[in-house]
Amino acid sequence: MDDILFSTPGNPVPDNHVAGYFEGHRGTRLRYGLFRSDLSPARGTVVLVQGRNEFIEKYFETIRDLNAKGLWVATYDLRGQGGSDRLLDDPRKGHVRRFADYERDLELFLEKIVLPDARLPFFLVAHSTGALIALSAAPRLLNRIDRMALAAPYVALTGQSLPEPWIRRLSRLLSTLGLGATSLGADRSQRPFEGNPLTSDRQRFLRNAEIIAARPDLTIGAPTARWLHETLKTAARVSSQTHLTKITIPTLLLAPMLDGVVPYLAQERLSRNFRAGQLVTITGARHETFQERDIFRAQALAALEAFMPGSEPIPDFSEPAA
Repeated sequence: MDDILFSTPGNPVPDNHVAGYFEGHRGTRLRYGLFRSDLSPARGTVVLVQGRNEFIEKYFETIRDLNAKGLWVATYDLRGQGGSDRLLDDPRKGHVRRFADYERDLELFLEKIVLPDARLPFFLVAHSTGALIALSAAPRLLNRIDRMALAAPYVALTGQSLPEPWIRRLSRLLSTLGLGATSLGADRSQRPFEGNPLTSDRQRFLRNAEIIAARPDLTIGAPTARWLHETLKTAARVSSQTHLTKITIPTLLLAPMLDGVVPYLAQERLSRNFRAGQLVTITGARHETFQERDIFRAQALAALEAFMPGSEPIPDFSEPAA
């Protein structure tokens, strides 16, 4: 178990955990970790669904924070990234065959790991691509997940070398021609801190960079045309009124206003059509809310603490941070 999760001096593995692998959809081996709180009785379990090019180690700090609040955390690396099986011969390509594969993996994680081994009630916290997976699967999760919190849900794209409509057309064309494994874009896994769209916190950025430098095999490079086609097609579908009406799980949308990956306005539009959703704006934060500076990160964690047990009203964070 000790060699399944990776520790660095600035990012030790949380105590009281189990780690391993489970079989996802179509036999794909997925790495997971279950982190128990020392507080008893537990207030429930957070099912943490990561974003693209993320891995369990990146969330050790957030896992500790949630454990300290009496919440267990169950998380896994998405197929094709982190410590999970890659899907193409080139392990650097960020790929998925069908977006539904992500959803089936989540359902299998709930069935095989969370339901047997974790503590009720179950809450889902997801970031970016993970939030897109949650939005798509949500109509089928009603009897298993009590509440969801979605940070920077990937429902549109910004900050790319091409406008989103062009990316949609190009990725669809290449996928239709059987060239879905073609990489589109640059490998940004080792980008510098200056000008990055992810976080304004230099210390946390460098901590994550240290993990990547020590274990570059946990990361991937540019997404493939197929990945972009599948995710953008799903983003359009889950943003529709028809789909959002099917989601009845109470949902918190954590929207960073300076998001350089998913435009804030797209997240705001999503909330307008989402009857079960409530928007919490985090003014000044960039895309990776849980990797941000304390002043922004604390707002997200406070909202989670109030929302997840369902015992308090949601704090209003719509005012600019001081």
